[in-house]
Amino acid sequence: MSELTNCPNCNDIFVKNQFREICQNCWKEEEKAYETVYQFIRKRENRAATMEQVVSATGVEEELILKFIKTGRLKLTQFPNLGYPCDKCGAIIRTGKLCDHCSEILRKELDVFAMEEERRLEIERREKNATYFAMDEKIKGRN
Repeated sequence: MSELTNCPNCNDIFVKNQFREICQNCWKEEEKAYETVYQFIRKRENRAATMEQVVSATGVEEELILKFIKTGRLKLTQFPNLGYPCDKCGAIIRTGKLCDHCSEILRKELDVFAMEEERRLEIERREKNATYFAMDEKIKGRN
């Protein structure tokens, strides 16, 4: 579904659609930047370049290069020294959204949460199955 919005880069009004989040002019500039970066890193001598080297050699902002990596336009398997920051701690990673350390911490926290949830459900089950008897004095006297 298309909608009229402002371009996040230049603030021009454009029709946003499912394929583009930016206006036509900014998209063309991004395509030129992509070609510049791709032409640089596809050369054999530049394949082992770090992010800083790519930024300084091409003049393309690191943020834009990271966008190319995250959208899959640049495949990290071909470029061993490129990566992007972990969403939680900022460490450089090559796959996923979290580094191994943050993934392990999250996994442990989820395990603790699952154990606490299981314990809570067990307590609820016990309380539900517990039977309480009350004696009403009036009923007791009738027997």
